[in-house]
Amino acid sequence: MRVLITGCNGQVGHCLVTQLSKRVNTTVLSLDKQHLDITDQEAVRSMVHEFQPEIIINAAAYTAVDKAESEVELSYAINRDGPKYLASAAQEVGAAILHISTDYVFEGNKVGEYYESDITSPQGVYGESKLAGELAVIENCEQHIILRTAWVFGENGNNFVKTMLRLGTDRNELSIVGDQCGGPTYAGDIAAALIQIAEAVVAEGSVEYGVYHFSGFPYVSWFEFAQAIFGAAEKHNVINLPPKLISIGTAQYPTPAKRPSNSKLDMDKISRAFSIKASDWQAALENIKAYTGR
Repeated sequence: MRVLITGCNGQVGHCLVTQLSKRVNTTVLSLDKQHLDITDQEAVRSMVHEFQPEIIINAAAYTAVDKAESEVELSYAINRDGPKYLASAAQEVGAAILHISTDYVFEGNKVGEYYESDITSPQGVYGESKLAGELAVIENCEQHIILRTAWVFGENGNNFVKTMLRLGTDRNELSIVGDQCGGPTYAGDIAAALIQIAEAVVAEGSVEYGVYHFSGFPYVSWFEFAQAIFGAAEKHNVINLPPKLISIGTAQYPTPAKRPSNSKLDMDKISRAFSIKASDWQAALENIKAYTGR
């Protein structure tokens, strides 16, 4: 299997490179923004034609949700144009593209879980640009898998788990939003799911292309997620005395970009198509020391 990975130094990209490096009969070309600017169409086309991948996994994205509100052009360049160029190049060489998207494509106020078929209605520039990227991939490559996920965390890059551990060592008390719910998703599990899908594409030649949801379970609030993080940190002696946690409402923590109150993604479709189970984020927290660099 020949796999081209963009965004190889991000949370998911790092895990993809690590996991694929252990597999036999797999040739990987891993690229970060220094080696490939996905917003440069000719550079993308040249790289793809030279490497001739069977699978392109786009793990590159503009993910600064609040900054996106002021960096609109950059957000769209990375989240819409880049995926479009990668999808077009994939189509030209007969490759399939696996593209990571987000729960932010939805309005975020539904009662219950979001299905792949639910109406999209992003509430900010980040979500709008990611939805534009989804549409660009669909329009430009017949063999496409769009994997929407949420609340990503991992050992590499910046995320909620690392932020909590850092703040928890400096403060005695932390206020955490308690009225936004979703499924924390371990980056390593996202990588494993993408690899499983890629292998199915190569082995079977024909899979059910389209949009899929993948995230963690059980669903929790950010407050409950923080409780779990500090519980694991105390259990594994990462922190001696966890801070006191106070649950607050979204209105008490204003941000430039609106956050979804509901980020719960239904995973029946990906389970039926690829036998992929939800991310076990609680198990991932057992390796809590890896999030501190210790």
